[in-house]
Amino acid sequence: MRDPIKYIRKKIIDTCSGQVQHDGQNIPFYNRVPSNATFPHVRVYGVSTNQIDDNQTRYNVECITRVEVITRFLGDVGGDLEANNIMNSIMFLLVTKNQSAFDLSGNNFNCYSVSNSGVTYLQDDLSDHTYFRAVLELSNKVEQTN
Repeated sequence: MRDPIKYIRKKIIDTCSGQVQHDGQNIPFYNRVPSNATFPHVRVYGVSTNQIDDNQTRYNVECITRVEVITRFLGDVGGDLEANNIMNSIMFLLVTKNQSAFDLSGNNFNCYSVSNSGVTYLQDDLSDHTYFRAVLELSNKVEQTN
């Protein structure tokens, strides 16, 4: 059995990079956010890979990946709307019925299901800024083909 989550993470970043904008600027997508990152930005990270639908010929897994939009504002300026709009653009690209964003055939995997397991919206009032986050939990069901 092999773990496809790194390929899913790469597909998310490749599919969204250059395609998601706010105020005319491309939103950067990262797996590991650099210390000099600008806001808003998006962090993509794996949560789990679990074996499902066990059969005698193929390994099937469910991969849970999170796509986290992070915005920040000084004091009472800003709000949820920027995070909502960015997440809307991301979901349009990733959560599709034809799984076109998740062609993993070049890596010997078949992604046969993509679903939104929920979006959580969070607000963190810290001493330096107020941070608004939108966290998409994405479920991909994947079959190992070779």
